Amino acid sequence: MTVSSEDELTALKAIGRIVADALEAMGRAIEPGMSTRELDRIGRQVLETAGARPAPEMVYGFPGATCISVNEEIAHGIPGERRIQPGDLVNIDVSAEKAGYFADTGASFAVPPATRKVERLCKDGRRAMWAGLREVGADRPLAGIGRAVGAFARKNGYTLVRNLASHGVGLSLHEEPKEIATWPDAAERRIMGEGLVLTVEPFLSLGADFAEDGDDPWTLYSRPRALTVQYEHTVVATRNGPLILTMPSP
Repeated sequence: MTVSSEDELTALKAIGRIVADALEAMGRAIEPGMSTRELDRIGRQVLETAGARPAPEMVYGFPGATCISVNEEIAHGIPGERRIQPGDLVNIDVSAEKAGYFADTGASFAVPPATRKVERLCKDGRRAMWAGLREVGADRPLAGIGRAVGAFARKNGYTLVRNLASHGVGLSLHEEPKEIATWPDAAERRIMGEGLVLTVEPFLSLGADFAEDGDDPWTLYSRPRALTVQYEHTVVATRNGPLILTMPSP
């Protein structure tokens, strides 16, 4: 969507804060021994207490309020009986709707004791996201996001998953512009209009280039198998750069 009024922006900020609060609560709660279903319940409670509806469940019939992916799983992991173990890498993706507006956020968490390699991967995953965010702004090329993330990945010895992209969001969970590459894409010619709402969500990896299906209809795995992190914000393209909507309550 393209923001056209203060009322729309206020509503987007509200749902952005809600999904950010849910993600923050889930990140704080992660501990060895808990199941991903138990972690999902924490996110659901935050969303529903704030009057929001989990978007994956609402839009796609996903079997959970949030997507929780562990280690070899890199996206759309189904909350269930899997127990989180010391040293695991856990990705949480939270999206929700309130009053007709949607926001989407995510982050990866290293469960102590984590190796230095995994800690560095998490730190650099955030840095890769911010490299892309800095390219967001009115009248700027969408391709700048992927170029910046790609330059960061090359410089620091990482690969990027190239079939999981950023997207427009706001009045629905996934909308135009769809398939915004977070890797260099010479064919990308689109320009961000003022007020455009979109996600920036690179998947930074220790060797994977693609995501592939697993044994269930939802969970995606890295190909080749390699630890991968994803960090995501929902933002508005403005004349002053990115306005980040998915920031937790102070």
